[in-house]
Amino acid sequence: MPNKIAFTASRADIAQTARAALISRYGNVAEEDADIIVALGGDGFMLQTLHAAQHLSAPVYGMNRGTIGFLMNTYSEGDLPQRLAAAEEAELNPLTMEATCSDGRVTHALAINEVSLLREGPQAAKLKITVDGRLRMAELVCDGALVCTPAGSTAYNYSAHGPILPIGSGVLALTAMSAFRPRRWRGALLPKQAVVEIDVLEPEKRPVMAEADANSVAGVVRVKIQSDPSVVHRILFDPGHGLEERLISEQFT
Repeated sequence: MPNKIAFTASRADIAQTARAALISRYGNVAEEDADIIVALGGDGFMLQTLHAAQHLSAPVYGMNRGTIGFLMNTYSEGDLPQRLAAAEEAELNPLTMEATCSDGRVTHALAINEVSLLREGPQAAKLKITVDGRLRMAELVCDGALVCTPAGSTAYNYSAHGPILPIGSGVLALTAMSAFRPRRWRGALLPKQAVVEIDVLEPEKRPVMAEADANSVAGVVRVKIQSDPSVVHRILFDPGHGLEERLISEQFT
């Protein structure tokens, strides 16, 4: 069992109650001093925790005290030392988003799940897609489009009928939301090292926002997306219930 554990929790009552119970049982240290960070909440809180801890060496082990727990393990208190000792580790590289707005402002953010572009107004967005400097689609008319990692492929991407990606696949998914033209475009699978640039056509008439996980930017005219291998998020799962197994299982439910 690790000597030092940091317990962190979402603001939900059930998560705060669980944190108090675990601290009374196992103690608590600051995240900067921890061997393992235990996150209590749902997938959204897990993403927040991973972002906050990316500069730390400690991996993150999540227990579900939220509404969605794809990235979380089941919750229990008594056997935590044994579970942490046996946990399997997955390493995730986030996407970088460079979003340029109509006023020239540039915003940078990281996304563990996906970078998405969404229409802001009543009219469909018009997007131009370039991959590795080569124009791939001159005009995509849609409600939006996203680029996701394997870890994020069961989230927004899956709801938009995008593919589930195995963790070791080395690919990203480019998926459209409600594609109107080309009608029912099924999206694309891209190498993990691909650089995707999406330009917004007619941005004044058809405004578009961009989002990297929970970081939103309004009024974008261009978004550049690529994987960042220099950033590694370490996440722990119970044996037999790791991210690879969950991604496979999700396709048969």
